[in-house]
Amino acid sequence: MTLLMTYLLREHLRVFATCLGGLAVVYLVVDFVEKVRKFVGYQAELRHILSYFVLKCPGIFFQITPLAVLMSTLLTVSILSRNNEITAMRSSGISLYWVSIPFLVLAQALSLLMLWASDAVIPSANQQAEALREIKIEKRNPRAVFQANEIWVRLGNQTLMRGDLPDDNAPRIYGVSLYRLEQDFTIRELISARELRYENEGWVLVSGISRTFQGDQGVRSQSFDRLPVQLNQKPEDFRHTVRIDSDALSLRELAAYVERLRQDGYNPARYATDLFGRIAFPFVCLIMALIGLTMSLMETGSRGTGLVRGVGYSLLVGFLYWSAHSVALALGRSNVVPPLLAGWTANILFLCFAGYLFLRVRQ
Repeated sequence: MTLLMTYLLREHLRVFATCLGGLAVVYLVVDFVEKVRKFVGYQAELRHILSYFVLKCPGIFFQITPLAVLMSTLLTVSILSRNNEITAMRSSGISLYWVSIPFLVLAQALSLLMLWASDAVIPSANQQAEALREIKIEKRNPRAVFQANEIWVRLGNQTLMRGDLPDDNAPRIYGVSLYRLEQDFTIRELISARELRYENEGWVLVSGISRTFQGDQGVRSQSFDRLPVQLNQKPEDFRHTVRIDSDALSLRELAAYVERLRQDGYNPARYATDLFGRIAFPFVCLIMALIGLTMSLMETGSRGTGLVRGVGYSLLVGFLYWSAHSVALALGRSNVVPPLLAGWTANILFLCFAGYLFLRVRQ
């Protein structure tokens, strides 16, 4: 039995590597064609462009691995069935449940590897890729950074802004502090407000306190309900710079940010949904392996799905899963459904579908 399991695992790994490589090449070619014209317009060096796509590879493999698992499972079982190997196993009294073990073990191992990469590898690679694109390719100076669960933006030579939470639906930033500096970078004025809004073609600070540092004369404080401030930035400027990309944060950083928003009284639905979605997504590999096995064997228990049909089924199931996952995340980010449920909805639905198909396989 051990020899059989080793053989099935080896065959499955061979097909999986082929599917993963093929999907990665297609993804990279499409992404390259889409972006290279824009990069050339910035007169970027070829080495910077190639480095950018290399840094994007971990994220690309993360996205396509579940589809590669589904496709390779369908194709491997199809090849075994075409060679009558599934029939030989069943004739020897080997249950199809036992045949499924190598596929499920590999899928679970890939799920754990993806979960680790989502926390330790992909965020760092995404940060480096975006920094390379912004600084080396587009030749722009970075104006916003995310540090210690806070957003820091340089508004000018002598003004810094710290924010807690940007609003994606309106030109608004919550938990704002403006630091106005002297030439020697000492703080001249510190303004803290509950939020910064864009109203009537101008920026307004809402519900805060202004502190002016007057050297030896001490600090003069003044509270306000609404305070107009002169900023050169337009809403579209902040929309591009003051934006937290959850994919560039590790799971620990994202969880800490969600917890801080919750403690500060903000609604963390968007980032909590992204957190649960990133935790749930790697485990779809196991579900896809189960679906691939059942779709290939449920009709007769021995005859596999054709190769062309296998690829077609894979693309269809992958599209349906991604659509369901995207819709669920959108509902969670909008606070229509709880973030935990939104992150796991697609996995639960497709696990139920896989379980239903698995029970129909003839043993």
